[in-house]
Amino acid sequence: MNSENPVLAPWAGPWGGVPAFDRIQLAHFKPALEQGMAEQLAEIDAIANDPAPASFQNTIVAFELSGQPLTRAMSLLGVWSGGLATPEFQALETELSPKLSAFRDSIIQNAKLFARIKAVSDAPRTGLTSEQQRLLWRHFTAFTRQGAALDDAKKAELSALNQQLATLTTRFSQNLLGDEEEDVLVIDSREGLVGLPPAQVEAAAAEAARRGRPGVWMISNSRSAMEPFLSSSEDRSLRERGWRMWTRRGDNGNARDNNAIAAEILLLRAKKAKLLGFATFAHWRLDDSMAKDPKAALELMTSVWTKARDQFRRDVVEIEKLAGFSIAPWDYRLYAEKLRKAKFDLDLDELKPWLQLERLREAMFWVAGQLYGLRFEKREGVPVFHEDVRVYEVTRHGKLVGLWYFDPFARPGKQSGAWMSAYRDQQRVEGEVFTLVSNNSNFIKGQPTISWDDARIMFHEFGHALHGLLSNVTYPSLSGTNVLRDFVELPSQLHEHWLSTPEVLKFLVDDKGASIPSSLIERLEKARTFNEGFATAEAQASALVDMKLHLAGETPIDPKQFEAQTLKEIGMPPQLVMRHRIPHFGHIFSGDGYAAGYYSYIWAEVLERDVFEAFKEGEGPYDVAVSTRLVETILSVGDTVDPAEAFRKFRGREPKPDALLRAKGFL
Repeated sequence: MNSENPVLAPWAGPWGGVPAFDRIQLAHFKPALEQGMAEQLAEIDAIANDPAPASFQNTIVAFELSGQPLTRAMSLLGVWSGGLATPEFQALETELSPKLSAFRDSIIQNAKLFARIKAVSDAPRTGLTSEQQRLLWRHFTAFTRQGAALDDAKKAELSALNQQLATLTTRFSQNLLGDEEEDVLVIDSREGLVGLPPAQVEAAAAEAARRGRPGVWMISNSRSAMEPFLSSSEDRSLRERGWRMWTRRGDNGNARDNNAIAAEILLLRAKKAKLLGFATFAHWRLDDSMAKDPKAALELMTSVWTKARDQFRRDVVEIEKLAGFSIAPWDYRLYAEKLRKAKFDLDLDELKPWLQLERLREAMFWVAGQLYGLRFEKREGVPVFHEDVRVYEVTRHGKLVGLWYFDPFARPGKQSGAWMSAYRDQQRVEGEVFTLVSNNSNFIKGQPTISWDDARIMFHEFGHALHGLLSNVTYPSLSGTNVLRDFVELPSQLHEHWLSTPEVLKFLVDDKGASIPSSLIERLEKARTFNEGFATAEAQASALVDMKLHLAGETPIDPKQFEAQTLKEIGMPPQLVMRHRIPHFGHIFSGDGYAAGYYSYIWAEVLERDVFEAFKEGEGPYDVAVSTRLVETILSVGDTVDPAEAFRKFRGREPKPDALLRAKGFL
């Protein structure tokens, strides 16, 4: 039966098999997922009722290997959700999300299965490797944290909460996608184009043509289009309109308004945490993190926020002297760029001729080769889910490690921003299994160059992909990026540094084959910490609001009032807005992934800045001895080692925040 449905069938072909994207239709998903759930439940029943005494092999490994057809189906469902979310798919996703939540709960709440896992956990660990002990801890902890030890009544209550949350987070995500796709800034005269570089004007004309309105210009409600517009447009009224449209996603009082949904999600999460024995959802979330407790995360966020906010205020004083008036939030980006030009003779748009998308991709490959011995070769004929997607075979020192899928361009039905996915995790439980990873962006198709910030994000997401590709573990649950939330951003944020190394900057060439002039590289280095106050403060404002939302417990929350009050308490400058306001904070409301966990970016940045200083203390960014140690201690081990221990093995000590503050110019 599996072979009849390409969503459920084993992946065939070379590289250990690849998804049959060329055969999959929307109608395949529902029967595949229903069948996959039924098959895994049968496997779980067999494990739970095994007459043999519980052992690591017949319980933990058997559970680890269960549900492989469903795992494939869920991976494909994620591809469609992120990149092909048509209205028809969204309707299916809305129907399936609570069913999938109930299915997951039925496994966690299987009393016989949990009893066997607990029996293995309680038994002597004699003969188990350190990785096997970590896997045992991981599964036992996951079951207990998700309510496996609750009584039947509380299990039923918890499952009901989880199903409600699954429905609400899906609605939140779909509302956000709707505002980003349907709202657009229209420029109907050439006067409104003043300040926009030619490539931006061309992209705006192409967007208007795509929407059936040739003759005008349109700026889409996406970060990759709106932020460059706000940084270059000289029309203040248009900047304000664009800024308000962008910052009011999910907050327009219409059918897609997310305020009530966010409030309900928060209340349900608080009830869930209380049911599980925790004071708040934040305490539950951080219980198995590096931070361990919200207090530690808040202390770090607050210390960095204060320094970033104060630097931002100093920058505003300079900007207002330059502008000659009191600026508003929609003015900041434009006049910050003018100040950069005045202080450092640097306009980041000067870099654009050398920021060609394909050349940046080649630069990323070059860096991965220099640091880790990775080689990327394009492969034709591999099935893809959209014509824009390209596939590369990845080898290390001549040995296959996996495939890298690249999906670079924006399109209707694709979630905004940039992200990495693993279609399949590396493992070797029953023979070598190679990973399949993807990087997904929202660049404007037909525009060959991108912004400096978009280039930085490319390197960031590629860092996640490298984390997956360099994985070298036995069990899939511990593989690649399957690490604690406040550790997962270390490899991604770390790899941003290589974009600005002289070697990469010299590697980048314009359409005539010329490298970036040395004088431009020197000016870029001199301006290295410029605007760090803004970038750090807007992110930490979001992180603080996230944590405080999830520390509120069962107190009913009005998102607008809570946001305004919290920002007032932390001294939010009036020229600044949160990077992610509550009604469009997809990181924390489109799922649980970063809920009470947005702090993890700054937590991981402390770690990665310290890691990068190890390179600088050695022979520089391309010190192979340091990169080899990085692979051996961090990038290859997944979650087989406690992350604090992994860091100590690499650095020889605990992390210090000084490197972060120095790098941002806050010391």
